[in-house]
Amino acid sequence: MDKDFNMVAKTLKGLEAVLADELRALGARNVAPGRRMVSFDGDLEMLYKANLCCRTALRILKPFYSFKADDADTLYDKVKEFDWGSLMKLDKTFAIDTVVNSDTFKHSRFVTYRVKDAIVDWFRDRYGDKRPGVRLTDADMIINVHINGGDVTLSLDSSGESLHKRGYRVAQTEAPISEVLAAGIILMSGYRGQCPFIDPMCGSGTFLIEAALIAANIMPGIYRKNFAFENWSDFDAELFDRLYNDDSGERTVEFPIIGADISPTAIEIARRNIRGAGVGKYINLEVKPLSQWNEAPVPAGTIVTNPPYGERISAPDMDALYQMIGTKLKRVFPGWQAWIIGYREEYFEKIGLAPSEKVSLMNGSLDCELREYIIFEGNKRDFRAAGGKLKTEKPVARSKERKSFGDRERKPFGDRNKKSFGERKPFGDRDRKPFGERERKPFEGRKPFVERELPAVEAESENPLAKRRNPDALKSIIGREPTLPRTQGPIIRPRGWKPKSK
Repeated sequence: MDKDFNMVAKTLKGLEAVLADELRALGARNVAPGRRMVSFDGDLEMLYKANLCCRTALRILKPFYSFKADDADTLYDKVKEFDWGSLMKLDKTFAIDTVVNSDTFKHSRFVTYRVKDAIVDWFRDRYGDKRPGVRLTDADMIINVHINGGDVTLSLDSSGESLHKRGYRVAQTEAPISEVLAAGIILMSGYRGQCPFIDPMCGSGTFLIEAALIAANIMPGIYRKNFAFENWSDFDAELFDRLYNDDSGERTVEFPIIGADISPTAIEIARRNIRGAGVGKYINLEVKPLSQWNEAPVPAGTIVTNPPYGERISAPDMDALYQMIGTKLKRVFPGWQAWIIGYREEYFEKIGLAPSEKVSLMNGSLDCELREYIIFEGNKRDFRAAGGKLKTEKPVARSKERKSFGDRERKPFGDRNKKSFGERKPFGDRDRKPFGERERKPFEGRKPFVERELPAVEAESENPLAKRRNPDALKSIIGREPTLPRTQGPIIRPRGWKPKSK
């Protein structure tokens, strides 16, 4: 077995506990949530799985060098002491990503230049004018520099581009929600595909797609063209190919996923993104304003939505919009659970319902709040008299090293009273086999996807990954070549991908 090493998964504010549960479910050890990050231990396979499978991670870092520095000269000297030849060769390129929280080092760009100079000078001292090149984008090696006070940590960024850039989004509406934030909200809601799912103001369809990926248990990383770790000297192409092509854990979506929006343009954009993700068979879309919702699917399920905040996106009458949200929830969706992310307290008040949960989250640069509403018939007094509870009743398994959502330190949202996140069953405790114990097809015996027969254009493949993973299948889906400009290489790595021979 490969030796374990420490890793750090970066995430958004408020999603630390959700990401920790994801990592535990994958088999990570010594999982410890922190501030917008989760530290954990694992081997090379764990690093690959974290990049492929974590829905709420922004990037996976591998720390390799730590020291203390109280001034710029010490920073330079310490960086130059490291054996950089053990990480990169002269013909490689590198980039530096810097995060600084220090009274001494106040400018991240200055830190970046000093670290870059130290690395370049290390090579020049040994090879004359020869040195690795510096590239701002698509570098072979990405070095993350994190400074907290006088503590400096250098890490290798194994992800490259942020993991919220799944690769399925081909178009977007104004102010779309991050894929990582959308997945985190859905996982907080407890939704795993066991009931209907609705986003009545779906915009570009991010909630719908992430819900479909969760319901079908499709790895979000399979849409990516590449990861930074593929340029590392210890990259195990056979191991990664086996993990990438393992679809044994995927499942059929048995309940409807429904999206609607008042804008025909938004629905068309959502349709294109859904098609890009290959989950169109699971999602129903229609142009439908909120005012026309008069009945709900059976059985009751989960609503997750991101209504306009009155900032970049607004409605002619914001008060009336939020009043209508409350009215429709109460009259049309009794028995459902609704999760709404918003920005302004005054708009939340217009909903007119008492939330059972409040969680602080960052949506871009906005300090927002996620609220859960448990919709019941009649009034609150009758609901409680009948034995109903606003809080969810599933016990939460808490580890010793982490605090509950309600106990962790949060930035206040106005003058609200803080309440615990609830007692839903955590992501990591759900009933499924560990990743490493699944029954897989033999690696050598798997036939490359490009040699398999594709289904007819009119027929929908039983395997939701078949069309998605074939870079030439878009034409078969829409009947023509794509009209949008494409970057080099396929949108999705073809199934059965093989490494280039050295």
